[in-house]
Amino acid sequence: MTTSTQQTSAKHYSTCTLCEAMCGIEVTTEVLDNENLITAIAGDKNNPFSQGHVCPKAKALKDLYDDKDRVRHPLKKVGDKWQQIEWDEALDLVAENIHKIQKKHGLNAFGTYLGNPNAHNYGAILFGPYFFRTLQSFNRFSATSVDQLPHHIVSLKLFGHQNQIPITDIDNTDYFMIIGGNPLASNGSIMTVPYVKKRLKAIQQKGGKVVVIDPKKTETADVSSEHHFIVPGTDALLMLAMLNSLFSQNLCKADNILPLADGLLDVEKYVDAYPPERVAKLVGIAADDIHRMVKEFAQAESASCYGRMGASVQRFGTLTQYLIMLFNMLTGNLDKKGGMMFTQPAADYLPHSGRGSIAKGKTRVRGLPSFGGEYPVSALAEEILTPGDGQIKGMILGAGNPVLTTPNGPQLDKAFEQLEFLVAVDFYIGESSRHADVILPPVTALERDHYDIVFHKFAVRNSAKFSPAVFPMSDDKRSDWQIYLSLAEKLEIQRAKDSSSASGQMDETEAAIKQKYQPLWDKKPSGVVDDLLKSGRYANGEHNLSLQTLIDNPHGIDLGELQPNLPDALFTQSKTIELSIDYFMPDIKRVEAFFFGAQASDESLLLIGRRHLKSNNSWLHNSKRMVKDSARCTAQIHPLDAQNHDIENGQDITIASRVGEINIAAEVTDKVMPGVVCVPHGWGHDKKGIQLEHAQSIAGVSCNDLTDEMVLDELSGNAVLNGVPVNIRPA
Repeated sequence: MTTSTQQTSAKHYSTCTLCEAMCGIEVTTEVLDNENLITAIAGDKNNPFSQGHVCPKAKALKDLYDDKDRVRHPLKKVGDKWQQIEWDEALDLVAENIHKIQKKHGLNAFGTYLGNPNAHNYGAILFGPYFFRTLQSFNRFSATSVDQLPHHIVSLKLFGHQNQIPITDIDNTDYFMIIGGNPLASNGSIMTVPYVKKRLKAIQQKGGKVVVIDPKKTETADVSSEHHFIVPGTDALLMLAMLNSLFSQNLCKADNILPLADGLLDVEKYVDAYPPERVAKLVGIAADDIHRMVKEFAQAESASCYGRMGASVQRFGTLTQYLIMLFNMLTGNLDKKGGMMFTQPAADYLPHSGRGSIAKGKTRVRGLPSFGGEYPVSALAEEILTPGDGQIKGMILGAGNPVLTTPNGPQLDKAFEQLEFLVAVDFYIGESSRHADVILPPVTALERDHYDIVFHKFAVRNSAKFSPAVFPMSDDKRSDWQIYLSLAEKLEIQRAKDSSSASGQMDETEAAIKQKYQPLWDKKPSGVVDDLLKSGRYANGEHNLSLQTLIDNPHGIDLGELQPNLPDALFTQSKTIELSIDYFMPDIKRVEAFFFGAQASDESLLLIGRRHLKSNNSWLHNSKRMVKDSARCTAQIHPLDAQNHDIENGQDITIASRVGEINIAAEVTDKVMPGVVCVPHGWGHDKKGIQLEHAQSIAGVSCNDLTDEMVLDELSGNAVLNGVPVNIRPA
């Protein structure tokens, strides 16, 4: 007797969503005995943006899809066990509990936290807000305030929109200065740039220069023209000195930008007290080198100064990013080919989205200001743990794992334990979602259609691509947008039931609510993208863009190089660059007091983070293909520090900070500067109740068991993850 099988193979042209690079991929699928299989993932050589390049992470999309630990059906916690339930029951249960908590404790008693993967999910971006508006809670948090908040504040103040962030025109620049960024590991960050190694080499091959300033000699520094160590947290001092040198050497070339930036030359008086000679010892870079780099940058035909994570997640991150932007402007490199340029995306959501707001509300416990309707995530644990009116009693986590990724993770872990109700929109039971009462699992990236609504906005070249789902979605699956829209609708119905006295009236009200949401169900996120394309700058003429155009061109469409776009790129009412000097420059007083005030000598080392090309998120640690062992989770220290603390390579050491301590293997290397301890982000899979078999076997430790939720960049509320004082000793 033989068994017959039905086998169907197909190729799909999609996009990798595991980082910002938007690499085009060719996904080969097979249907075997009615089972949908992914058999191969490779770079799409016909994709005009990535041109066949992919990093190793692309293959992890298959690993996520195949993972036996992935949650595929809604789960409800019964005691300490998980019980599979149907979607309607799960969504009703969540809506009922949200309403119950808000009715008892107030609307703000139910909070939200959104992780970075939401930025890679256009359905969650476009339709998630319907739920968050329906929730009516001010207690909103996200990964923004442990990542990129300084960029948004600078762009809001100067250019009028929180997401109008200029991008390095890397393919045309002659001098690329990278401060606290490692694009070879990140594939760009707030700079969408596939095949960055090739692009960096191209700068040098044409006689240009790539300069990296970082406390660690990173993968990017290894291929740069020049690398300088910098003491963690001193980037603001360096930028003050670079601006001072620019003026003292008479190298300003801002004529092109002065008509749009009134008062730009007034910057000179604010940096007058910070010549390179004064700050050199503190920052760890010789004064002569600072003067020379400034001269080379200013005299280059085109140049771009790009600051990223290391420059942002520190005590003076917002001031640093502001000074970086001023440096680009004063050297004539804003809105210039090869400099920092504004993008021209095909589906531009900025004119239709909130521009951003600062301090419209403050947290209950510490009085920390909001930005863009969100509070700093460093305040989340205390808002749960501190009794009183407005205390958070319930949470929804959307594609986030804040126990591993936000300051003082153990405190937040404790806080989640005492919530009355927690729901996770996630397809893993991880360090944060293990506390959930209900898990609502969305499909993986390749099972839903996709358009990079965010990262086309940050791309180094204009292009457009739509990726249909590689498999049709069955009735027992949901995408993120369907989950959020269902919750919004059901929460409205719950509130209506509570206020309705007559069942007949309730029937009419429920029908009216469903009718209200039906146009959204019909439109879908793809319909919104279609509207944006048809009303965008490429809707007519050569490209005639629409969703159907992109479907007909499955590899994507190239829309050309970035183009100068001022003043049209500005969202300010004045249609000028509003420098907001009175907002940013007073922070120099804090810089002066911190670095030059009377302080007791401190022999602490300074903690910094690091990332690896194959593990950008904590949940990629469950892929054996990406992470074979925990050898990556080490504390890198300089040989001098190892000698001073009697530590040998490979020896277990204890690292302690104000909030906690970890035990971790030491990796003695001259890749980090003396006085620095470098621990990677996203590890610590040793919590009871998680269901990540491979990740648990290589658990590692979390660097955020050391970071301090009480230390913030005061100008923005962004967390301080770099430059954290720690002490080390043999374990």
